[in-house]
Amino acid sequence: MKRALISISTAQGAKGLFSRFKEKLSGFKEALSSKIAEKVSLAEKMAGKKDEKLEKNGKGQEANSKAISPPAEKNVGQNIGQKPSSLSSASPSSAPPTSPAKNGEANSKPKNRFSFLEKAKSLIFEQEVILEEKDLEEPMWALEMALMESDVALPVAEEIVREVKSDLVGKKKKIGADTGAIAEQSLRNALLTILSRNYLDFDEYIKTKEKPVKILFVGVNGTGKTTSIAKVARYLMNQSYSVVLAAGDTFRAGAIEQLEVHGNNLGLKVVKHKTGGDPAAVIFDSIEYAKAHNKDVVLADTAGRLHTNINLMDQMRKIVRVTKPDLLIFVDEAIAGNDAVERARLFNESVPIGGSILTKTDADAKGGSAISIAYITGKPVLFLGVGQTYPDLVKFEPGWLVDRLMGEAEA
Repeated sequence: MKRALISISTAQGAKGLFSRFKEKLSGFKEALSSKIAEKVSLAEKMAGKKDEKLEKNGKGQEANSKAISPPAEKNVGQNIGQKPSSLSSASPSSAPPTSPAKNGEANSKPKNRFSFLEKAKSLIFEQEVILEEKDLEEPMWALEMALMESDVALPVAEEIVREVKSDLVGKKKKIGADTGAIAEQSLRNALLTILSRNYLDFDEYIKTKEKPVKILFVGVNGTGKTTSIAKVARYLMNQSYSVVLAAGDTFRAGAIEQLEVHGNNLGLKVVKHKTGGDPAAVIFDSIEYAKAHNKDVVLADTAGRLHTNINLMDQMRKIVRVTKPDLLIFVDEAIAGNDAVERARLFNESVPIGGSILTKTDADAKGGSAISIAYITGKPVLFLGVGQTYPDLVKFEPGWLVDRLMGEAEA
């Protein structure tokens, strides 16, 4: 019954995945669509004015032709009684055969030009328009506001806007029934560029690294760090790796027992010391155990801490110095938004992290932290937690995230 309730809760959360981001994005799409429609309308009006002007010129030419033709007929009448030689000696301008031809050309020009203009108008209105930098001021402002209201960090929002603007300015854009598709494609490209910048393939990393691979998990209290360790353990076990868990959180009451419950559920060895012991010693012993028993990966828990806690941060630096982890993973909640991004940045300054895991992504309506954290820290997001059970862990792929941010795939 409890598991069923968890599944229902997860499903409900998934429906709201990045919903705020999609909602805010609509303002940018509408602003750009409106600007494109405005340019198309202006081009159509200009084409119409040229059309009217040419029609007017055409009528004037026709009137002039009619005014000229009577004298030509008079000349012909005067020359009836003349000899053929006299006719042949008449000036070219007065020769009768040329007048009908000129009249025909004058009558046909307006029609031909009108047809050409209609084709030009159709091309502009139905196929493509060129966006200039001045056209994008309002849409880019709408985009920046949408990103910031979705908890995207300011430097990241500015970078995304630059990418989108660079893609749009000076290019011919096809116009279909939905001009919002132009906005979506440019934003999608920008997000993929940002999210792919520090990408790390976790599977390839584990495969090629010397065994045992030592992974240390850090973060603040209550963000799902210990549960994330168990999820990563399950993920690795599914790929046939052997795993050891290290109960390095000797500071919090019940932390060792919590990890032991996960270890029992997964059938894994948990190396532990008593509460209040030296966490560096616990993790060191776990590594030695893994070496002695040919285990592939050591996943080490640590006490949750804020970057402002000087004693605990000094302790973390000691753990890193003693155990020399291959990868230090920062864990925080996606729903924390910019707070998570800032905490990741500060942790990275104290003990350089190798990557991040964002938990509770299934409850994240904004998506800002998922976009920002890799850019700000310069280190990749490795996994996204999307539920409360062991399989509810998604290996981070830029395309997967962008599809859901843009509403192009099911949560």
